[in-house]
Amino acid sequence: MKTGLTTTHNSTLLLLILSCLLTLGACVNRREVTNFNDLTDGSIPSSTINLEPIVTKGDILSITVTSPNPEATEMFNAPNLSVSGMSTAGAGNISPSAGYLVNQDGYIQFPALGNIMATGLSKQKLKEQITKMLVDNKLLVDPIVTIRYLNFRVTVLGEVARPTVVAVPNEKITILEALGLAGDMTIYAKRNNVLLIREEKGSKLIKRINFTNNDIFSSPYYYLKSNDIVYVEPNKQRVASTSRLTQILPILISGLSFTAIIIDRVINR
Repeated sequence: MKTGLTTTHNSTLLLLILSCLLTLGACVNRREVTNFNDLTDGSIPSSTINLEPIVTKGDILSITVTSPNPEATEMFNAPNLSVSGMSTAGAGNISPSAGYLVNQDGYIQFPALGNIMATGLSKQKLKEQITKMLVDNKLLVDPIVTIRYLNFRVTVLGEVARPTVVAVPNEKITILEALGLAGDMTIYAKRNNVLLIREEKGSKLIKRINFTNNDIFSSPYYYLKSNDIVYVEPNKQRVASTSRLTQILPILISGLSFTAIIIDRVINR
């Protein structure tokens, strides 16, 4: 008697679980859960945008100076000494004291040269400016200036396997790489309406990207910029399944509890 009731109980639970899974998956369209449906063999022209990032307020820069006189260059490299183990993509933090901080007025404070306006310049322009100032002020002979970003990062949120902040040491990353480092979009991602949020010239740029066709490969947003935010919206199946689960779960738990009580009383008669 006990074995028969247990078997019936297990069969009922299995049927309930299967019914829920079939209900949740019945409306999924294959084209909505796959990327690049129209992609065929061939070549796609790359977007001809300028990938050189522009220095903005709040950036942290590693500025390294070398010259034939190592002792004379030592003071210019002091702010970089606290950089310990630059993080690889997706992990690690940078010491707050590492590098040169671009303050809210747009300046960096450089030894012997004082405040240098950095905001709005590319790394190349800032490099040329610092080199010229070192030579003009007779501080160094034949200086070589190297500049890198210490806070180049993008954020991936929403319907991905692992929402994360991705650190980018090489200062170049595509939106596909960022999504890959976040574990890729889940089956419930709204692939035709991925949101990109970018800050440009003091305002927020909002762009929606469709991953179900191949337009992304020639898009100016294929390559991400520092501080970009990628948000993957949930599709209607995710919203509907979450709503149904919220409604059904209390009923299911109550039903299972009631069934367990009945079975316990029948067995212990």
